[in-house]
Amino acid sequence: MSESRPPGKEQEQIMRYLGYTLANEAETPTEAPPPELYERMGRFVEDATKAGVIVATGGIAPTSEGARISLKDGEYTVVDGPFTEAKELVGGWALMECRDLPEAVEWSKRFLGVLGEGEVRVRPVSG
Repeated sequence: MSESRPPGKEQEQIMRYLGYTLANEAETPTEAPPPELYERMGRFVEDATKAGVIVATGGIAPTSEGARISLKDGEYTVVDGPFTEAKELVGGWALMECRDLPEAVEWSKRFLGVLGEGEVRVRPVSG
């Protein structure tokens, strides 16, 4: 199902993309996902990692566990969460290495096929 990058692939221009899912803290599930979903997700991550696409992946805790730091006029302000004004929250993310945006989109579609429903946003990253 997965294809490893062929030898010499390193010479091609590889871009990094951040794919992330959106979550709504007001609609946090009360039950854990079924074990079958974890199994399918594990296989997908393994396939994508073997293919040289996924560099790192993870989830992001709710805003209640975070802080917002700002700097204005030389003064720092730190506000502990939750941040009720947040309408779109990042739920999970994956750092991918792909040839181009269409390849990153295709891997994101495969991810959504495992997840079953949702939305993934993909953006190029530098560094």
